Amino acid sequence: MSKISPVTGHYVDVDVDGLLYKVFYLENGTGQPLVCQHTAGCHNHQWRGLLEDEEITANYRVIAYDLPRHGKSDPPENTEWWTEEYQLSADHFANFIVALCDALELENPIFMGSSFGGNIALQLALRHPDRFAGVIPVEGADYSPGFYLDWWQHPHANAAQVCASGVWDLMAPQSPEADRWKTWFYYSQGSESFRGDLHFYSVDHDLRGKLADIDGDRCPVVMLTGDYDYLTTPEDSARTAAQIPNAEFIEMKEIGHFPMSENHTVFRGYLIRALEILQNKARKSVTTS
Repeated sequence: MSKISPVTGHYVDVDVDGLLYKVFYLENGTGQPLVCQHTAGCHNHQWRGLLEDEEITANYRVIAYDLPRHGKSDPPENTEWWTEEYQLSADHFANFIVALCDALELENPIFMGSSFGGNIALQLALRHPDRFAGVIPVEGADYSPGFYLDWWQHPHANAAQVCASGVWDLMAPQSPEADRWKTWFYYSQGSESFRGDLHFYSVDHDLRGKLADIDGDRCPVVMLTGDYDYLTTPEDSARTAAQIPNAEFIEMKEIGHFPMSENHTVFRGYLIRALEILQNKARKSVTTS
């Protein structure tokens, strides 16, 4: 007998910065919203393990969206987007996520993103501390230079293979082979947007000297980074967390840069710890207020 997944997909119109997007998202579960951002050049399939995790979805409404120009979310509807080079900025990225949460009428959401999604989580904590109950930056840091490269889209390269193969050695060898190949496969489909995403990741995102301005009481921060990640190392994330008031950092063992898709079984244990920390901080805040 076939099993039908409880995960459902929907489109929602998001109007932000004068641009109209038709955004696709997957969701499952009930409770506090847990909004999930995929990595650069990818899509929400990375969160399938989390979306089908019965323990977590029993307490959280997990929402994993495709950023515009990724997966099933198209580029903007109301402009000739093909006439301009795509370069994602911190301003637009942050504004989009807030507009998405508003469009879905989410109350007290937790935001979690990985890689460039981890970096935007830090931006959201700084810019919109009262819109989120907390953020979980995965594989994130204050500054991630050096990856906005022309050869991601060089005409002499097969961009689909280059982008996909570029992620292979960022995963831990202990992660299941089938899941590593799925992560590789996801990236074979996202090459067109990859370089534009990395404009945010390596050029426009820079919180050096600003981390102390994040209010870790109003918007708690719990950072997670895998010990096999050489792109954003555990040292990078630990250094970042140390400069944010009341932030916490957890190093994830035997996992790499794409923890949610390369090894959900390992990742979920660390995520549950992070969610428990946020819950404890929320209870403490209510008690002291």
